[in-house]
Amino acid sequence: MRLLVVEDETAISTSIYTDLTVAGFAVQTCDNGDEAWFLGSTEVYNAIVLDLSLPGIDGLTVLARWREEKIATPVIILACGDWTERVTGINTGADDCLPKPFQMEELVARLRGLLRRANGQLNPQIKAGQIELDTNKMRVTLDGQIVQLTPLEFRLINYLAINQRRVVSCEELRDHIYCRDGGRNDNAIEATITRLRRKLGFEHIETRRGHGYCLKV
Repeated sequence: MRLLVVEDETAISTSIYTDLTVAGFAVQTCDNGDEAWFLGSTEVYNAIVLDLSLPGIDGLTVLARWREEKIATPVIILACGDWTERVTGINTGADDCLPKPFQMEELVARLRGLLRRANGQLNPQIKAGQIELDTNKMRVTLDGQIVQLTPLEFRLINYLAINQRRVVSCEELRDHIYCRDGGRNDNAIEATITRLRRKLGFEHIETRRGHGYCLKV
């Protein structure tokens, strides 16, 4: 899953980036409201972590503009003020809120819950045929046996599993599993699919020529 983190305090931004990357997300960061508004309006993200106190355009204005533009990307806001600021953020269109300071484990848990709800999942486990994913533990099992995957491989199989009832194009996979500039081309997707097939079995991921990939369920 691809995330945008908008935070102008370098230490906090670095900490969030590190922990969310370890948790299996593809993370992009920015440190001001103007760039945040542009990225959120033009790039594809599964969720956004948005600090409200930003240089340039403030976070509430950025959020309001996204919602006015009908951009429905789930947003968790980070608020330093009292409860009224958090209420204003929710009323402006935020999906969740964390007051600063916060524990990184809580941010990860809230993001995972938010993404589950956005994708209609009821729990952290996803089953697709003989493959089962635990999105909290970043673990994949095949017939009950754990399969060791890289973070990129996990993000790809996770996205296919969430969308297992349809064909997912290479372009959509690029948008959702890579950071903005991280190896985003069809050859990289095909190479990752090939590695997954070697680990999971060639019969589990189907290629639809000219359309993309889907899991056999």
